[in-house]
Amino acid sequence: MFTYKFWCIILFTAVCSFLIIGCKDNVEQKKTAAPEKLPNIIYVLTDDLGYGDINTFNENGKIKTPHIDALAAEGLKFTDAHTSSAVCTPTRYGILTGRYNWRSPLKQGVLTGVSKALIPNDRTTAASLLKRAGYNTSFVGKWHLGWDWALLEGDSVGGTGWNPTDYKNIDFSKPITNGPKDVGFDYSYGHSGSLDMAPYVYVENSIPTSIPQKITVDKGKYTWWREGPTGEDFKHEDVTPNFFRKSFSYIEKQSESDTPFFLYLALPSPHTPILPTEDWFGKSNLNPYADFVMQIDDYIGKLKALLEEKGIAENTIVIFTSDNGCSPQADFEILGEKGHDPSAIYRGHKADIYEGGHRVPFIVSWPKRIQAGGISNATICTTDFLATCADIANLELKDNEGEDSFSMLPLFSKDKIDKYERKATIHSSINGSFAIRKSNYKLVMSAGSGGWSYPKPNDKDIETLPQIQLFDLSKDPTEEHNLYSEKPEVVEELKLLLKNTIDNGRSSKGSKQSNDPNFKDAEWKQLLVFENQNHE
Repeated sequence: MFTYKFWCIILFTAVCSFLIIGCKDNVEQKKTAAPEKLPNIIYVLTDDLGYGDINTFNENGKIKTPHIDALAAEGLKFTDAHTSSAVCTPTRYGILTGRYNWRSPLKQGVLTGVSKALIPNDRTTAASLLKRAGYNTSFVGKWHLGWDWALLEGDSVGGTGWNPTDYKNIDFSKPITNGPKDVGFDYSYGHSGSLDMAPYVYVENSIPTSIPQKITVDKGKYTWWREGPTGEDFKHEDVTPNFFRKSFSYIEKQSESDTPFFLYLALPSPHTPILPTEDWFGKSNLNPYADFVMQIDDYIGKLKALLEEKGIAENTIVIFTSDNGCSPQADFEILGEKGHDPSAIYRGHKADIYEGGHRVPFIVSWPKRIQAGGISNATICTTDFLATCADIANLELKDNEGEDSFSMLPLFSKDKIDKYERKATIHSSINGSFAIRKSNYKLVMSAGSGGWSYPKPNDKDIETLPQIQLFDLSKDPTEEHNLYSEKPEVVEELKLLLKNTIDNGRSSKGSKQSNDPNFKDAEWKQLLVFENQNHE
């Protein structure tokens, strides 16, 4: 007969064996479980597209944008998104580096087609960061961040890039240096400046695709571009379609790989020259600018269709935005006569410190993670892209990386919105004037627009205006009522926050960093406003 003690031992042994085997199986499962696949990332940056040019952002808009509207409906629409600058080059710098543009040597204005590289090779970019996580990285489009052309002689191109004679010392038979490849892009294809800035030459993986043998220029109202050398394979009206073709080819190739990819598609449109192709000309019944916007919208539809066709749409992040507000070149007067305002309800346009200069349409689609139909009213900045990439890839940023970048990832989930850490946002105009936004208040450290709309910096009556502007955007989104004399405590609070953020070299958490000196160690004149501000 088996004793009671015997059966207890048998039962105990069986239970232990079961638990040990179960634990072992669980450990094996953890060992063999594949890590979650990192998403592909496509960043579509349009050029001079206004907040009001996309129907979903402007209920009174007259330009039909069904595909971009659908992208927003499938993802998350940001109603209070801002570029770090109201013009091209500075915004592009901020997107890729996560650092305010005015911390670089470029304190105002933009680069040209012959400018030297603005981003040092040792500065972390979204591309170099994502490469750490195993991404394949690609740039297609308008660079406008400077690169170093090979020269026939000496160490200078010989001009600034604004004159037809400024290109004679470029050796187009040799590779460029300090370009996209040097700041993290595995593949690159594009042109150096805006599409109205010579030289008009494609550069692929640092090699010019042709040696220009002709000079072109256009002086049309909408279609103009500056005089300059032009490659045989460079057709201005085909540049936007060509960039989409190149991008689609890249996506098709990468869809066959298990490696996640990052595509930075920086369009030169609808910036001048405004060149809708023949099959789109007149489609809007508004003007060529509106036609061009509709053409871009159609390409976004084709982009989404391609992702679906290749079976990668579910885990591909598509970000759609603009580098600043709409340019006056779109012809606000004609558009206005037909009931369309590219800035919607907002004051100003490209170049300005007012909302129309830097408030932009911003859409994020990620079917796997973002619930369709989302709307976020959080104030975000285009500099936030770098920290968002780091968060997605589970990478830690060093103190000298993304100094003004805050991850937007918490905003992608309704239950994590309060984890978004941006508390204030700094804007800058084409002449380097500052503004700071915190909650509903926006402090402008200039008397006028700091740009191209009235009152302009060089207007005769500019000195008679208050040299500081304060707006409560919750009550006055059109920035018509200057509250600087009514809210002196808010003025002082925001002014101090702005100055400290500038001096600290960063706005995100981390150790203090240094701002770069101005080009040729010139005076950073925009800081003088803090020394002797006239409030009267």
